Amino acid sequence: MPTYDYRCDACDHTFEEFQSMLDKPLKKCPKCKKPKLRRLLGTGAAILFKGSGFYQTDYRSESYKSAAKADESAAKSASDGGKKSDDKAGAAAKESGKSPAKSGKSGD
Repeated sequence: MPTYDYRCDACDHTFEEFQSMLDKPLKKCPKCKKPKLRRLLGTGAAILFKGSGFYQTDYRSESYKSAAKADESAAKSASDGGKKSDDKAGAAAKESGKSPAKSGKSGD
């Protein structure tokens, strides 16, 4: 059963209501008791688990998990490789007595 958002036009009270899709929209505001309630447009028909213990990654397939691990390890090795090459450039510059070249333009 979905959760619907409501707002009262009289008192601007906003709340969520857990209703069946077959139920008629509410009309009367529970706060001010005026019939100025309207149902707001939601984000879609996605399932939303509220509370502790529910994570959207709990039910990922094994192929997704292995691909994510491969992407993560590739990103780590690429970032480690960039540090090593910068260290080598700095060491070579120290030996030659010049400062290492900076990448990018200044003043942008």
